[in-house]
Amino acid sequence: MKIGIITHHAVVNFGAYWQACSLLKTVQALYPDSEVYIINFIQPKHLFINNVGWFLFYKNRNNVRHWNNVFRLPFTLYAERKKHMPLTKMCFTAEQINKLGLDTIIVGSDEVWNYNDSKSVSPVKFGEGLTCKNLISYAPSAGNSSIENLPDFAKKGIKRYNSISVRDYTTENLVFQVTGKHPQIVLDPTLLANWEVNVDSPVKKKDYILFYYCEHLPVHIKTQIFDYAHKNGLAVYGAGDSDKDYDECTVNLTPEEWVAMFKNARFVFTGTFHGVIFSILNHRQFKVYLTNKGRIAKGGNLLSYFSIKDREIDNHYIFDLEKQRSEIDYASIDRIIDKQRLESLNYLRDSIQSTK
Repeated sequence: MKIGIITHHAVVNFGAYWQACSLLKTVQALYPDSEVYIINFIQPKHLFINNVGWFLFYKNRNNVRHWNNVFRLPFTLYAERKKHMPLTKMCFTAEQINKLGLDTIIVGSDEVWNYNDSKSVSPVKFGEGLTCKNLISYAPSAGNSSIENLPDFAKKGIKRYNSISVRDYTTENLVFQVTGKHPQIVLDPTLLANWEVNVDSPVKKKDYILFYYCEHLPVHIKTQIFDYAHKNGLAVYGAGDSDKDYDECTVNLTPEEWVAMFKNARFVFTGTFHGVIFSILNHRQFKVYLTNKGRIAKGGNLLSYFSIKDREIDNHYIFDLEKQRSEIDYASIDRIIDKQRLESLNYLRDSIQSTK
């Protein structure tokens, strides 16, 4: 059996890299005798804007000496994809994907169904033009999209799927509005695969506080965190993230080094979905500051799912590592993950099995 995965694999983003690799590894483990590929579906507009946006994101946030570090990351991630992801030849259309002769196509995870994102939206991700025997979704997200502006190709495409699962409540409701059926909510692929990361954090100081895309944190809170860190002998780093105030520039990391930054942090501050995921996977104490609509929708859903909405930072937040070193009940969260992992794996196995 030949299985292909359509996802956001080629963007400059560690979360996107890990979700793609994790779904790939999980399907390979479930069907070891099958050929499993990441479909190298390329949207030139998405690729261009993502890469340009990557550099613009760091405008005014870097010292000149950091720019070499920032410039190298897209090439580092490209090399890691070539090494760890079996990619098909480049495809730009559904017709080219059909010529790959795949039995099953899995669409997901990540925001592949976010039709409000003009740079990445594509009818192909909704199944338009695909002729494989079995079209399924695994944990796609529609981001902060709503049913009111759902395009016709998305409505028709969703009805074309043989099996549908989604990543969050927003996308569940959207699918229900289109099909009249509630799809199964499944875990993000990064919570399915068991990854052993045996590399050290690539930083000089081993006692540190970690930031990952928490760039809009109010200045008075950020200042208080940095002051606390320096008074208590803690460094402050970013995981693939750069700021003039960090102790080192740690942007150009391999994906394994990025995970190691979470694994060894004393505390994590993040503003993203996968920042929360990898804090949870590594049992780190963490806080979240969600800003734009997309992050609020994704991150808020995730915090609600695990009943940890108290992780959100308000304007009165004061950081104290000693008082906050054991606030999260990871025994409870692990029980939720274990239960949902089994259900998610069963969905994936059964949905692919229907091809045979």
